[in-house]
Amino acid sequence: MKTYVYGIARSSHPGLPVEHQGVGDPPQPVRAVQEGELLALVSDAPDDIRPKRRDLLAHQAVLAEAGAAGAVLPLRFGGLSPDDAAVKSVLAERADHFLERLRTLDGKVEFNVKAAHDEDAVLHQVLAENAELRAMSEANRAAGGGTYEQKVEFGERVVAVVKQYEARDADLLHRSLEGVAEATSPAPESTGWLANVSFLVPQDRAAEFANAVDELSKNNPHLSVRVNGPLPPYSFVE
Repeated sequence: MKTYVYGIARSSHPGLPVEHQGVGDPPQPVRAVQEGELLALVSDAPDDIRPKRRDLLAHQAVLAEAGAAGAVLPLRFGGLSPDDAAVKSVLAERADHFLERLRTLDGKVEFNVKAAHDEDAVLHQVLAENAELRAMSEANRAAGGGTYEQKVEFGERVVAVVKQYEARDADLLHRSLEGVAEATSPAPESTGWLANVSFLVPQDRAAEFANAVDELSKNNPHLSVRVNGPLPPYSFVE
């Protein structure tokens, strides 16, 4: 049977979720595979491992419990190894790298922050700050909505300005939050978000980071900001 790997920690980690229920149906108990100064949190792998909700939550729960007690290098869902011996081999071969990353991430968590525009609020802002567009809007309205060509031109001009605002607000998000973080990592682009960024934050500054996000939202009501965290530092592990 293959070995499912959740994450990597030091052998001296003080709070391993051993016997925690992991992935699989029935759930497989979590155990530690040790090699020198390192260990891997693993369980037996189901034959048909897929990203089902129960297994995704189980994977996250193991890492959350381990991460609450000490540094862990989290693997993303679906990490498989041929067997425990192969896991030990990788721990031995890459020991220096894993130990360096654990030192870097010790006492730190990840927060993922996404931001989008409130469409009505940003359109109001665009018209309030752009006299030319405001005049076009008023002229079209006075003409009963304007011709098809006038509507298209107005829409294209608005979209161009909104894109400029998206770039401006993405930069604002970075500048507002990066001072509380030790590192940032751009998350994959996703539809509907002007920014999708992960921040590596010391655990003892997590409340300060949350306050900075609240301040950003309060001072920029045209932004819709979503925060996910604290999380294991997925985005800062190679």
